Amino acid sequence: MSHEFISLHDVFYFVRQYTVFISAFCVAGLLLSTFYVITSDPIYSARTQILIEPKIPRGLQQQQPAEVNLSLDTAQVESQLAVLRSQKIAMMVIDDLGLMNDPSFRDIHGPGIGTRIRRAWASIVDAASLHDHGGYAALENFPWSDDKQTEVRQPESERERVAVEVFDEGLEVQRVGVSYAIDITFQSLEPALSARIANATADAFVREQVQTTTQAAGEGIVWLEKRMQEVGNQMNEATRIAQEFRAKHDYSIDQNQTPVGGQDGVAGGDRQTTLEQLEVTADTYRKMYESLLAAYTNSVDQQPYLIANARVITSATSPKVESWPRKKLILAFGGLAGLVAGIGFAVARRSLDRNVRSAQQIGRELGLACIGELPHVRFKRGGFGRLDEVLREPQSVFAASLKSAKLSINVARGPSQARIGITSVSPGDGKATVVSNLAALYAVSGIQTLVVNADNNSAVANDLLKTPNFDVFDQESVDAKGHVRKIQLIEETGYYCLKSSESGAGNLIIAKNLENVLKEVGLYYKMTLVDLPPFTSGSDTLSICPMLAGVIVVAQWGVTSMDQLAELVATLRNNNSTVLGVILTKVHSASTRDHRKLAAQAPR
Repeated sequence: MSHEFISLHDVFYFVRQYTVFISAFCVAGLLLSTFYVITSDPIYSARTQILIEPKIPRGLQQQQPAEVNLSLDTAQVESQLAVLRSQKIAMMVIDDLGLMNDPSFRDIHGPGIGTRIRRAWASIVDAASLHDHGGYAALENFPWSDDKQTEVRQPESERERVAVEVFDEGLEVQRVGVSYAIDITFQSLEPALSARIANATADAFVREQVQTTTQAAGEGIVWLEKRMQEVGNQMNEATRIAQEFRAKHDYSIDQNQTPVGGQDGVAGGDRQTTLEQLEVTADTYRKMYESLLAAYTNSVDQQPYLIANARVITSATSPKVESWPRKKLILAFGGLAGLVAGIGFAVARRSLDRNVRSAQQIGRELGLACIGELPHVRFKRGGFGRLDEVLREPQSVFAASLKSAKLSINVARGPSQARIGITSVSPGDGKATVVSNLAALYAVSGIQTLVVNADNNSAVANDLLKTPNFDVFDQESVDAKGHVRKIQLIEETGYYCLKSSESGAGNLIIAKNLENVLKEVGLYYKMTLVDLPPFTSGSDTLSICPMLAGVIVVAQWGVTSMDQLAELVATLRNNNSTVLGVILTKVHSASTRDHRKLAAQAPR
């Protein structure tokens, strides 16, 4: 059966493992968003609405092609939006309201970090009534504060540029759906000012439309007057020439008196001008003049009635509630951003962490079973429990976890295999605690148990075997029965113990002596646990493992390197040793939830 790369259990375990880490990031995100909210200036938005009257040619109005109308409408509305955003409208509003001299008309970027810190500190001072505190007075002169910057008199052009930038920053213009209505929204730090500027922008737009139309009409009238004068002069000249021609009763005329335009008649090859031609020319100029005169009269009559192509349909009012900052939204975003950042950092930390942290990790990378996960025991031996913890607290989570490991050992070793070695990667992994408490469990269950101490730096040797009554295991002796007589009962734990030489564990490595001793003690003890030296003491110390029924490896959760653990397991396998499994010590409490439930349900 194929193994999933990331199972649902792995996800849940990852979340439980880094709950505190992720929660810290969430709290940090909420604190930062709260800091932003309480130190930001409130921004108020006022909205007005205008309606654009579409301009559609009469021919299109009669035919009413929907596609053409829609395209024309879109172009017209977009053009009006561009006009509303133009610098001309901005300067009209700034001049009308005198915004360059209004101190409340400033940018809405928000204060700098120095000002925000001062505001946050001021809020804390107000809440705790610490106005007389020296720190508050010192923070008044905070060097990063931008509230106390001295204003430098700027040139008029620079002031206008800044005012236009502030206006453009606060102005928002957008079309309402596909209609001809346009929303004009202005954001300001003062609610009344935002309404005044929004209304002034709409009025300036309408006024600009009227001014543009009036200017265009005035230019048209001037052009008509000039053109009428030119056509009138041509008409008078043509009429004069026709009348002179008629008065002479002659159908020929001097070439120098040819009418304006140079229209000549051709007859028989000679250039001649007839009376009919002169009268037609004069009549043409007369009709042109009459047409221009009618257009001029119409333009002069309609000029007082010119109106804009837009009108205000909704006026802005002073807002009562600020539009920014949106407190709930910012707090929710801060918490979510902290959550995402926490998960991201946790994933990165987990990816870079090569320490042992889960039973699934051991099974996936080493192909071994994690037969036990022993949790912390607070205030006991650096947070891991005493050498007789299972006897002092038999209903604890620690005892329940070790009992589960004991059951796994019994299943793995079989009925005839009673010699188990226990080793670890490095000192301090909790190997001695596992050896002593596991032996105590076997002893309590009625099984004659012997602990062979082969690690002089172990807590078993340093704490339990300090008494001078203990004889040591001498390498020069070959009498196994003599060694058996040196075994002493540890009354606190109930199991028996054989101590190695003080000169080091090397005395125990002599396979000949140890094999004889193990054969001899096998007649008296059904379970023998050998407290082996750690792997960092040298791989040669593990040469006695092949004569054991199996070896259990102890690894400290979150501290033991997976690479070192894999190296230790590979060394044992290359040495023809049977590895029964791995016991994790000092495991995070979230990994032992099942054992906690069992311990809670156990009778007291």
